Parts: sequence; C-alpha cells; structure tokens
Amino acid sequence: MFCMSPALPTVVAPGTLISVLLGVVMFGMGLATRLEDFKVVFSRPKDIAIGCATQFTVMPALAWALARLFGLDEALTIGVVLVGCCPGGTASNVMTYLAKGDLALSVGMTGVSTILAPFLTPALTLLLAGKTVKVDACGMFIGILWVVILPICLGFAAKRFCPKATNRVIRFMPMVSSVAIVVIIALVLAANMDRLATGGLAVFLVVILHNLCGLALGYLIAFALRLAEPKRRALCIEVGMQNSGLAASLAAAHFAAYPMAAVPGAIFSVWHNISGALVARCFARMGSACGK
Repeated sequence: MFCMSPALPTVVAPGTLISVLLGVVMFGMGLATRLEDFKVVFSRPKDIAIGCATQFTVMPALAWALARLFGLDEALTIGVVLVGCCPGGTASNVMTYLAKGDLALSVGMTGVSTILAPFLTPALTLLLAGKTVKVDACGMFIGILWVVILPICLGFAAKRFCPKATNRVIRFMPMVSSVAIVVIIALVLAANMDRLATGGLAVFLVVILHNLCGLALGYLIAFALRLAEPKRRALCIEVGMQNSGLAASLAAAHFAAYPMAAVPGAIFSVWHNISGALVARCFARMGSACGK
C-alpha cells in the first residue's frame, strides 16, 4: 500500500482504509436488498441482458478510447479504465426513481452487474490495460469478493436473520454511506493534490466526457432497440453511473505503484452524482406520458 501524505496517519494504510469504507457502503447496499429486487432478472431477462451488456461494453470502450485520445499517462489510464470496467453504482437507482424511469430494471441491473463484477472487471481491465501495466486479475477477483460481494451478503443476511436490529440501523445507512464515499474521495484527492494542480485538467475532462457519453449512449442504444421510455431512462442512468468508489479502492489496493490511478474514480464519484441529478431532473420534467 502507498503512503498518501506525511500528514496522514500511518497506523492504517490508506488503501486498506478505502477498502474498509467501500465495504461499509456495500454492507448498506446489502441491507437495502430484497429478494423481490431480483424478480426482474427472471421475469425480464432480455432487458437485464441488454442493460448489462451495454454497460460492460460501452463504458470500458469509452474509457480506453478517451484515455488514448487525451494521451493520459499510465496511471490515469489505469484509473479511467477501472472506472469503465466497474459495475453500476447504487446512486443510479435513486436517480432512476427521480427520473420516473424503470426502477425495477435499474435495481436489477445494479444487482446483476455487481454479481458479475468479480469476473468481468478484472478480465476487462486485463484486456484493456494489461499490455502496458501488470494487472493482477486474480488478486482483483479476490479483492472484489472481499470488498463488494461479502459485505453485500453480510448485509443481506443481517436483514434476514436480525430484522429488528437492522430496521433500527438501515435508516442511518444512506448517511453513513455518503460520509464513507466523501472520505474515500478526500483521501484520494489529498494524496494527489500536487499532481492534480500541475496537470489534472485532462483527467477532469476525460471523466466528465466518459460519464456524459455513457449517459447518452445508454439512452441511444435503448432507443435504437425500441425499448419503452422508462427503460431508456433506466439504461441511460445505469450505464452512465458507475461504482467509482470500487474503482478507487481497486486502484489503491492493486496499483499502489501508480497513486494517481485512484484519482479518476474519486472525481467520477463526485461528478456522476451531479450529472445524474441533472439528467433525472430533465427526465422528470418531461413527464412519463411518452413512456405509456
């Protein structure tokens, strides 16, 4: 693990702390998960397949293309690719609801893409970045199991077997998750502030374009496939909003030699909530009549 700054405590390695914080966020996701959320997977497998296939092709391809187009260095390229190869973020479900989109589809896509992440995220990262840097795909697979899948399973089990206790805790989890994400962002940016000040404009542009193009292509692909308007909105938001906290965690844990690799994930975490909220507001103003 890399030491982020002389001013930061060194009792816990920053990369470990980021992983723990992400685990807290994923535990909250597990508490909020219901078996009913996966009914859409079996009742509408075609929609889920289209959504997840779009997410795991469009976002990785955009990441690689934008990194090349802007001539990013190895560290930033790894970071952008990691963001592109991660599953959908939990905030996408809230944005889909606000956008009057197909919430069941959004929740189903988030769940399925998260389950696929231990397999697809390392494989896609190896494919796109493995020629220039060493990618420990096996280590990433195990890391995602520990940081994402295990906490979700623990949260789900806690809700199933300790319902009274979890009902008291679950109302606080959105706030706890938000604080955890803010701390992850602060840790990453604090460690790389000097580097960002001297040459960080390109990565900001790439992150913004990555997200906006993902949102646009998600909608356009759904439109081209003649999906109903609520489904288009769900795909738009689900494809464009990534679990960028996972990207920052993977960068810190598995690419410690490239500290800046965690920066794109941190920036994406801030930006996609802004863009997602704006897109959701625009969709909500349009109304849902066109989707009937």
